[in-house]
Amino acid sequence: MFKQSLIASALISIIGAAPAYAAQLTGKVVDANNQPLSNVTIHLHGKSKSVKSDKNGQFTIAIDADSQLHVTKPNYLDKRVDVDEAQGFVRVELKPTSVESIVVYSSALHKNSMEMTSPVSVLSGDELKNRAKPTLGETLKGQPGINASYFGPVSSSPIIRGLDGPRVKITQNGLDSSDASRVGPDHANTNDSLAAQQIEVLRGPATLLYGSGAIGGVVNVVDNRIPTDVIDSLQGAADYSHDTNSNTNTFAVLLESGFDGFNFHFDGVKRKGGDYETPNFALPHDEHEEHEHEHEGEDHAHEAEEHETEYANRVDNTFIDSEQFNLGTSYVGDHLTVGFSYGRVDTDYGIPAHSHIGHDHDHEHEEEGHDHEEESVFARVKQDRWQGLVNYAVHSDWLESVGLRVGYTDYEHAEIEDGNIGTVFENDTTELRLTAEHRLGEWHGTVGYHFSDSDYAANGAEAFTPSTNTKTHALYILEERRFGDFTLELGARIEDYQLSSKGNQLEAYEEDHNHEGEHDHDHDHGHGGNLDNGFISYDLEMTNLSLSIGGVYDFAEGQNVAVSLSRSERAPLTAELLSNGIHIATSTYELGLGYELEGDHLHFEPQDIEQETSNNLDISFRKFSGNFGYTVNFFYNDIENFYYQALTDYIYSPEHGLEVADHAHEGAVPVFKFESSDAKLYGLEFDAHYKLSNFARVKVFGDSLTAKLDNDEYLPRIPSNKLGLDYEHSYENLTANFTVTHYFKQDNIASYESETKGYTLVDMSFNYDFEFMGSDMVGYVNLDNLTDELGFVHSSFIKEQAPLPGRNIKLGIRGYF
Repeated sequence: MFKQSLIASALISIIGAAPAYAAQLTGKVVDANNQPLSNVTIHLHGKSKSVKSDKNGQFTIAIDADSQLHVTKPNYLDKRVDVDEAQGFVRVELKPTSVESIVVYSSALHKNSMEMTSPVSVLSGDELKNRAKPTLGETLKGQPGINASYFGPVSSSPIIRGLDGPRVKITQNGLDSSDASRVGPDHANTNDSLAAQQIEVLRGPATLLYGSGAIGGVVNVVDNRIPTDVIDSLQGAADYSHDTNSNTNTFAVLLESGFDGFNFHFDGVKRKGGDYETPNFALPHDEHEEHEHEHEGEDHAHEAEEHETEYANRVDNTFIDSEQFNLGTSYVGDHLTVGFSYGRVDTDYGIPAHSHIGHDHDHEHEEEGHDHEEESVFARVKQDRWQGLVNYAVHSDWLESVGLRVGYTDYEHAEIEDGNIGTVFENDTTELRLTAEHRLGEWHGTVGYHFSDSDYAANGAEAFTPSTNTKTHALYILEERRFGDFTLELGARIEDYQLSSKGNQLEAYEEDHNHEGEHDHDHDHGHGGNLDNGFISYDLEMTNLSLSIGGVYDFAEGQNVAVSLSRSERAPLTAELLSNGIHIATSTYELGLGYELEGDHLHFEPQDIEQETSNNLDISFRKFSGNFGYTVNFFYNDIENFYYQALTDYIYSPEHGLEVADHAHEGAVPVFKFESSDAKLYGLEFDAHYKLSNFARVKVFGDSLTAKLDNDEYLPRIPSNKLGLDYEHSYENLTANFTVTHYFKQDNIASYESETKGYTLVDMSFNYDFEFMGSDMVGYVNLDNLTDELGFVHSSFIKEQAPLPGRNIKLGIRGYF
């Protein structure tokens, strides 16, 4: 229990200074017409807590030194107001914005989305709740520059600018989610959108704060499981929705209360649904059976033709049965905030298109309901997550606050077939982040220490990576200074990265065969089928350095331009470095960077592995005042030693092992090997709004991406470009939304890929606000894929077996009290 003890020790290691006397500052927040604004967040700079304005726009907050208030409300421009203890009262006027401006918790410097040097998207409030899907990928994929890996709707991770997996860090309140979603596309992440206050997506390298795993971006899920504001009464929310396409029912509840600075939090989500329906689509051919038909003569021609035209209107084995809850408590004082939380995830979900290489299975799928023990293959995910928070507001001349976040996650993903556990993936992670926010002259910034220790294990027939321990220690600094209308930001991070893997079958195999004589020479260093799930013990240590410089120039009121330059380094993860086995989910045999294929021999030669280094340029233009607003991002990413999977000239089958692909065998799969080569990714994203009237708004959005290796070949599974139009109309308590999104044909493909046709999705939604027994209520209807369009996701490993869902009606009701 060392790791739990580490958390407990960190929580009690707080600054022991006595709090000073706090003066009470009252205030009022109004709009440009002098009308009061309710539910405005007023945050005291340097502290973790904040307060909300009431229905009259009034608020009271305790201050104990000259400080600054950060006043924020969605759809209004942020305002910073200097205050002192003797002031007594302050009046704050907020101006509306045409582009939503929200404080980004993952920025570290209390910035809103329009002040960031690098592009960011934020989903929050009712918009987030209405768009919430079982996975982050499906929830976020409509945002410019963001797509989904899509291994069915219940296992779909975010792709940022064509990068996913180990290059996109998924965090919860700034700490790694610590699941196995970056190991394989069939592994779902454990964050639920319904439990979140907001979801932030940082595009481009965010390695300074979050480590080398964020070389492509960060998705940060923000919730209030550890309350950081004073809660003085019982409050909460409840939500129920039903999806007709998959017959999914979802329940969510939130309860919070507090007394005299002590706060309590509970949230829970239960989701249960069946397989999803699609428009009719042709099932992909079984190439081996088709090859056999070609040699059986004309007598079987008709039979082959019938086989080739098999259709389906449902994707089997895509059910979900999930329960999650979080419990948290905290104490919020004038100087000190301290809290602790516990979260539990229990989820079963189906794995579609799951191959059974080397097995003889003939399972019939249940049409109605889901008896998990009889499903062909499904995943059972269990996660226990503990978190702790300490923040002390110092308010000295140079040190503003000291903060500590610690977490421990115990994660298990078991793949179950016919009621038997096949392969088990485990990940135990301890993480600690210590920060100090300060002011040195005109400079404002934060310095920090970041520690992570992850024990990953994969055991079973489908384990294609060895068990490893990955440990990082990092120091980072982020500083900013304002020069008139220009804000300069500088950052640096140095990270010690240590990976240690355990060998097993391969080393034992080599030792057993060293003394068998010349007649066994074909087994030299592992040949053919003898390499199935064989791993070599290996230790890797690298030092990753990341640097950034950026600036924001406010060239006119409500308009700015942001430029960011960064250089980030990343060491390979276990799957990229040491894979050696069948990856059943993708129907491939994977080999890591450390292996070399020569003829019919496989050698482990990791000596020349170099870090992946990303040189990134981001330029953003923003207008966020008046009736017309926009955000346009241009990016160029030059990556040295980009790790990617290359198709080899080899195939693998359990009977014949690894061999040159000169002819096919039943059950044989292609061999893909991780290689490194320079690559370039560049493109643009845009989001433009126009307010037609007080009741109507129209938005145009889209993105474009090009991703190539230096040999001018396209990278595989790069998402299709998209272009969308969104119209919103409000009348009294009713809000209607109409969205059309076109995904273009993807023909910029790798040599072994097939093109993906374009498709257009039409969605509508209706929200109605009303009051019932003194509580605010929202009734909502979402009409997804209204035209029942057949769409295939190019970034999916199983695009031909799992098209997007067909028409769906989502009915829901939400209440606040």
